[in-house]
Amino acid sequence: MRLATVSVDGRARCVAVLNSGARLDVALAARDVAGPAGEALRTGSLQALIEAGPGAQAALAALVAEAEGGRHGGAMAPGGAPLMAPIPAPRKNIFCVGRNYAEHIAEGDRAQKQNVGVTEHPVFFTKPPTALVPPEGDVLVFPAVSTAIDYEVELALVIGKGGRNIPKSAAYDHVFGYTILNDITARDIQRRHGGQYFKGKGLDGSCPLGPWIVTADEIGDPHALSIGLTVNGERRQNGNTGDMIFDIPTLIASLSEGLTLEPGDILATGTPSGVGYAMDPPRFLKDGDVVVCEISGIGTLRNPVRAV
Repeated sequence: MRLATVSVDGRARCVAVLNSGARLDVALAARDVAGPAGEALRTGSLQALIEAGPGAQAALAALVAEAEGGRHGGAMAPGGAPLMAPIPAPRKNIFCVGRNYAEHIAEGDRAQKQNVGVTEHPVFFTKPPTALVPPEGDVLVFPAVSTAIDYEVELALVIGKGGRNIPKSAAYDHVFGYTILNDITARDIQRRHGGQYFKGKGLDGSCPLGPWIVTADEIGDPHALSIGLTVNGERRQNGNTGDMIFDIPTLIASLSEGLTLEPGDILATGTPSGVGYAMDPPRFLKDGDVVVCEISGIGTLRNPVRAV
């Protein structure tokens, strides 16, 4: 399933995107679904659906199958309803991974004239919920704050079943689905603060997310997806998720060591090479640019850039 959140009359509504592109309003379609599953679906919240677990998700899958067959025609969301971030208000910071593609590490080391290389363990940082940007929403640049705003297309996973000290062998049991994240980064701020990631990657408007979450059962192998990014139609990044240094089970196992992951938590898994700061000369985002992220099996995430 492709599950998204749209804005209808100023309210967030969870929808399932059908093969035709029509959007099934989950709360409306679930009017006659009994029990806890129906209660969760009728909230109209994707977060609530994730928290409700397999029973509610199976009930929704049945509704989607019926809608694909022509039923629930009166439960469609307005076609022009704008997409929000799939989880518009995450309960925690968004987890991210740095330096997880070898060619990206190499280009960064060259640009900074250093030789850090591959780390022994994953490098984690976070982005605050205030950084979130919906599909077609503005990536913000603050000329008085930073003159080096960069992009990073990333595969992000969404936790379905919570847990702590999750073993690699059980990691995929905890994945609800996958989406696209653009890790917008103020490189000068990142360097100014000793190379720590949070401040330079946590500005408002620095985390486009979407366009929807594709449930894990639809992605056969999350390490066999093409991943890329264009700026104004020019190809900048072009890679494959199979090139990750630390794979998804390793990331989940490492992050959950002594740290509880909860339903709805988001984890971005790193970016391939082709970022702006590693070019000669560097090429950063500017007012009026349009950035498009693409991951096979998921779709595209498009965002314009606006100076404020």
